[in-house]
Amino acid sequence: MATVDRYRTIIRKVLQEYAIHKPSNGDIDPELVVDATEHHFEVLLVGWDGPRRVHGSIIHIDIVGERIWVQYDGTSPGVAEELAEAGIPREAIVLGFRPREVRQYSGFAIE
Repeated sequence: MATVDRYRTIIRKVLQEYAIHKPSNGDIDPELVVDATEHHFEVLLVGWDGPRRVHGSIIHIDIVGERIWVQYDGTSPGVAEELAEAGIPREAIVLGFRPREVRQYSGFAIE
């Protein structure tokens, strides 16, 4: 469980950086959503861009077993790289938004 606790701390720290940056257009706020018990983490954008409602995930991460599953990543160069730089081993990070057959080329775990 120590590994999962460490991963949870790193994920939260990395995602907090995304949650403090307000988009330059519209009246849109970033929100960090953490379900630490069930190991779900998400950064959402919520608000209005003129007449258009904005509500959507820019990052979604789950901890499954002792692996980090990046379920969605709308960032560049990618939150997985930041997690690796923060100390999570690349072999513990799965790019869940990529088809299984191409994950082997990512430099991260397949499952």
